[in-house]
Amino acid sequence: MKDMIRKADVLIEALPHIQKFRGEIVVVKVGGSTMEEKTGVERVLTDIAFMACVGLRPVVVHGGGKAISRAMKEKGLPATFVKGLRVTDEAAADVVEQVLNREVNPDIVRTLERLGCTARGIHGEDILDVIKHTELDSETGEALDWGFVGDVVEVDDDPILAYLHAHIVPVITPLGWGPDEKVYNINADDAASAIAQALKARKLVYLSDVPGLLRDPEDNTTLISTLKFADVDKLVAQGVISGGMIPKVLGAVRAIKAGVRKVHFIDAKLPHSLLLELFTDRGVGTEIVKK
Repeated sequence: MKDMIRKADVLIEALPHIQKFRGEIVVVKVGGSTMEEKTGVERVLTDIAFMACVGLRPVVVHGGGKAISRAMKEKGLPATFVKGLRVTDEAAADVVEQVLNREVNPDIVRTLERLGCTARGIHGEDILDVIKHTELDSETGEALDWGFVGDVVEVDDDPILAYLHAHIVPVITPLGWGPDEKVYNINADDAASAIAQALKARKLVYLSDVPGLLRDPEDNTTLISTLKFADVDKLVAQGVISGGMIPKVLGAVRAIKAGVRKVHFIDAKLPHSLLLELFTDRGVGTEIVKK
């Protein structure tokens, strides 16, 4: 009986959160090691199916980096990264497009459908316009070239909204259409941020391999539960936000400035962390807010 009461308490705790977010758009970026474990993917997609069932409007943006690297290795193509971004020549771009659009995306859609959630894939190049990503080398001052890697400059949100209005979960690949009429690879975090900004989403959720933002990367008890975006620069200067988390957090700040209410970083390895973050009073990750 106690166990049954506990389960009822969980539902009661979730109720006000469900009521608050019902009808709201939540963009969820799925990637990292989550994509490599069948049980992990299943848990995340079960959470997304639950969100849709109780009236939220989830939008999924997914990566597929390790699957791409495997496919490139099979074709004898090197996997080269500069500053965390995959160098994508024309041959690599073909592999990226094939893996994301023809393999990973349909697998996610099929799993959501099996879980009772109506879902449809959207190829990113059909809705995302990009320019070529360029940066200067901090040491030499020379331009770095990643090949067919792009930065989003425009999002056509009509197809996404059409699916949402029809109670269909859009599942989007991080690919874009370049000015040279070629398909470009996009960092999935950046694609999710751009899409959330265009949709004025209530929330943007990054599912990653860490519990959230930690003051001490070696100590999970130092989790920062809530961070005001005005404090981001200070934490970057202190080294609390460093490495690969810097572009993620800066993308979160851009999203909030564009109208997204909250951005969440949560650990996909924790079972049902997405539901725990969205539908419980305390949450389990880091939320970045405007004030």
